[in-house]
Amino acid sequence: MSAVTPTMPPEAAAALLLNQVATGYMLSAALQAALKLEIADRLTGGPRSVADLARETGVSDDGLYRVVRALASVGIFEEQPASKGVASRVFALNLPARMLCKGPGSMRDMGLFITSPTHFRIYAELMHSVTTGQPAVEKVTGMPVFGYFAANPDYSELFNNAMTAFSAAVIPAVLAAYDFTGIGTLVDVAGGHGQVLTSILRKYPDMRGVLFDLAHVVAGAGSLLQASGVADRVRTESGDFFKAVPAGDAYIMKHIIHDWNDPEALTILRNIRTQLERSPRGRVILVESVIPPDNSPHFGKLVDIEMMLMPGGRERTAAEFESLFERAGFSQMRVVPTEAPLWVVEGRI
Repeated sequence: MSAVTPTMPPEAAAALLLNQVATGYMLSAALQAALKLEIADRLTGGPRSVADLARETGVSDDGLYRVVRALASVGIFEEQPASKGVASRVFALNLPARMLCKGPGSMRDMGLFITSPTHFRIYAELMHSVTTGQPAVEKVTGMPVFGYFAANPDYSELFNNAMTAFSAAVIPAVLAAYDFTGIGTLVDVAGGHGQVLTSILRKYPDMRGVLFDLAHVVAGAGSLLQASGVADRVRTESGDFFKAVPAGDAYIMKHIIHDWNDPEALTILRNIRTQLERSPRGRVILVESVIPPDNSPHFGKLVDIEMMLMPGGRERTAAEFESLFERAGFSQMRVVPTEAPLWVVEGRI
């Protein structure tokens, strides 16, 4: 897509912006195809022609070219220079494309989840959520999103892989900004496969941890716990955080409270506060988007739409977090910025 230029009339620039927003789903679909075909991984050895890539992946040469060309037009992949006005149809990696390759720091798993066909079907029903206040996922699948995960192991694995990759990208910034010193036992509530918890335990060798989530989720945590080198300091528990949470000195939740509207979020925080009455110096540590109260661009404002359509939750401003903590019985709250899209929101009793 063309970029706005200084000489472009305001109306033309506005029209370009609207077209870019309106056609965004087309690029999402193209990205899904490139990810499923592992095009980025196939280019790690150097530039290759679309004809070669199409033969290797068993797809149409013309179709694949049009998909990768569209992605290259917005800065994902690079087509080699044309010769005598004829497109080269040879593509190479650039930095965004490299981030789609498998391995540490990859955006691959998150990309596969966000651009999945299931997401497309759910977002087609956005007006249902806007009109009724109910998650669109329930209209599309007939069940709440976490029930859908439990009933569809493949989609659940896609989600858990995306969250593990996102945690791996975010947690170094959290560890650089926030001091976990003094915590004896840290409970990771709804901690998935344990990426956050194991990362913290590796930095703090005297700390122990509890990984707490639904049974079908923690069942998939074994390989990561063993590979982390801290499995002997982690206990796994399954249960329902709307009923109770395990005992601990401190609690961490990464991108969990945003899954829920205030009544449900308050139930979770009050269950944690009940446990912290035994450890008055304890704390709850949220790793969440903190939405600025103005119109500035912020990734969390898009995630907020995801929360509305999927679990039915919401992103929050600092003032909204403070109100939530006060109602849950916490007397102190502070926000610790990080260099990642997610910041730390700490509450103490």
